[in-house]
Amino acid sequence: MPTQIVVAGAIIRDHTVLVAQRARPPELAGRWELPGGKVAADETEPAALARELAEELGLETSDVAVAGRLGGDVAVSATMTLRAYRVRLLGGQPQPHDHHALRWVTAAELDEVDWVAADRAWLPDLLRALS
Repeated sequence: MPTQIVVAGAIIRDHTVLVAQRARPPELAGRWELPGGKVAADETEPAALARELAEELGLETSDVAVAGRLGGDVAVSATMTLRAYRVRLLGGQPQPHDHHALRWVTAAELDEVDWVAADRAWLPDLLRALS
């Protein structure tokens, strides 16, 4: 069985990163993550991330510029790998279409966030990116 790649976006603005509060599934609801989603078979990872951010945050795909990777791969399970990318917000105002809430977090606040377990792996990389 091939590995499902899930991409997440670290949208960084003014030394803060946008985090999204999960609405589902029940075991993750209320916890925070970098927004993103699954890569379809016919998509590149950057294209999938731009699409997912448009769907989840109500942005246009032209509102985001997906840049280089942030940190390494995170194995969520034997069949799912999570990858994060740096993202620049070029326009639009993110809205929580698929989440309970959104918030901009500073480097000092990163450890105070109730992260989903997989996204915690990127905290050192986020700290460096926000410095």
